[in-house]
Amino acid sequence: MIWKIRGREYDLSQRGWIMGVLNVTPDSFSDGGRFFSPEAAISQGLQMATDGATILDIGGESTRPGAHPVSADEELARVLPVIQGLRAAGLDCLISIDTSKADVAAAALDAGADIVNDVTGLNGDGRMAGVVADFRAGVVLMHMQGTPRTMQAAPDYRDVVSEVGDFFRQSLRQAVGSGIDPMSIAIDPGIGFGKTAEHNRLLLRSLAAFQSFARPLLIGVSRKSFLGWIAGSQRVEDRFWPGVALTCYCRESGARIFRVHDVKPHREALRTIEAIIEDA
Repeated sequence: MIWKIRGREYDLSQRGWIMGVLNVTPDSFSDGGRFFSPEAAISQGLQMATDGATILDIGGESTRPGAHPVSADEELARVLPVIQGLRAAGLDCLISIDTSKADVAAAALDAGADIVNDVTGLNGDGRMAGVVADFRAGVVLMHMQGTPRTMQAAPDYRDVVSEVGDFFRQSLRQAVGSGIDPMSIAIDPGIGFGKTAEHNRLLLRSLAAFQSFARPLLIGVSRKSFLGWIAGSQRVEDRFWPGVALTCYCRESGARIFRVHDVKPHREALRTIEAIIEDA
């Protein structure tokens, strides 16, 4: 399983990657703005790299349920000092920009980012695909029903697995038709983005259905509310162990990239399961 990012090929066939979540927002559901200042975000990013993250996913606009959008200027003011500061500090792992705005993506890629993680699957900004293609960036195409502000109002599907698969087929055609190298694409079913707890469960038990796309599969379940449904508690701190368990389950089910807040334990769990299921 090869993922091509800015002209370089990475083999994910036997060893999965941890993507560390670095929210540079005042209203994240998961960390409450702890890393809103550039100094705090840079320090956290360097620690995540030390803990084993292969990618840092930096976002300046919250995509939690009910979140309101921010301007491109505000988003850039939040993320660019962090990207520049991490590169100045010698960070050598990959950086992903979590945005659906082409202007933000272009500036972030110019500042040292490598990947665009677009929660709209290139549907939020008509110029995004061109930016990804021009920079030869890696890109994550995520499925979301609705927008962050509306997505959890009343999610509804005839067949969630089939419909997410149809979305990937359409998005992949659109991306390749816009000049994006198909080898540069990863896919994300968007757990928690316009889905009920039952929709999430059905997607997770059906990850094999997405193997036919032959692209790296990214899963982001860390600290999400449906883990509380599993754990029987709505406290964020009680979602930790269910999330680690799902990293192991999803790796065995074919996922290769894991977007998490707590890098070290997820990386250790990932390497443990790989020692069992992969040939030496």
